[in-house]
Amino acid sequence: MTAEQKYNLALFLATLEDMLCTGYASKRAYSFSPDIVDAAAEPAEEQKEQEPLVSPALQEPVPPDSLSRVANEVYICTACPLHKTRTATVPGEGVEKPIVLVIGEGPGAEENKSGRPFVGPAGQLLDKMLASINLSREKQCFITNVVKCRPPFNRDPQPDEMLSCMPFLARQIDLLKPKLILSLGRISTQWLLQTDEAISRLRGQWKDYHGIPFLPTYHPSALLHNEMWKRPAWEDLKTLKARLQELEK
Repeated sequence: MTAEQKYNLALFLATLEDMLCTGYASKRAYSFSPDIVDAAAEPAEEQKEQEPLVSPALQEPVPPDSLSRVANEVYICTACPLHKTRTATVPGEGVEKPIVLVIGEGPGAEENKSGRPFVGPAGQLLDKMLASINLSREKQCFITNVVKCRPPFNRDPQPDEMLSCMPFLARQIDLLKPKLILSLGRISTQWLLQTDEAISRLRGQWKDYHGIPFLPTYHPSALLHNEMWKRPAWEDLKTLKARLQELEK
């Protein structure tokens, strides 16, 4: 309270007392000092209201994404019906910074048992195909599929199943940052390129997938059923090898 406010209040009370007791007001002198306010001790109410309220949870650092984190999320995923019939999830495997990212359509029977991609007869052929151009899954590649669980009876993955798994694949590509992508078969190629063009017309031609050179070819399982496609597939591998040589330079 200011000195003036104190003086006016005292004068009013004294005048009221005089009028009640004697009937007239007497002259009185007063001297007051203003209150001393410690501004640092208590902030103004307006300042309090302006202070932001931050939840302690929002201040905790967000852990970075990783391939193991993606794999753990795949392991517990129930986003599509494939989780009801799977034995094991198959997120993928390989080196963390691959030269080539190999993408198939989905796990088969052997993969569903082991949790590893391309370990059955088609996988054995894939290893030979990669070795023919001096690549190995252990040193230069990462191998995965569009869907991470086996479709029953090896049927084609359905669009809603691929859509459910697509965030996992997108995160893997972002983390891996491959130099090149090798797409195996009609399903993965058409889905990733969002086209219905036949694999026979797409194979062997470089495409662009979000800034990454993308080469489609036949799926190894198709080569096991049709010997006539092995020659075109070998031509595709030579196209891949030539691009690898360019990268080495």
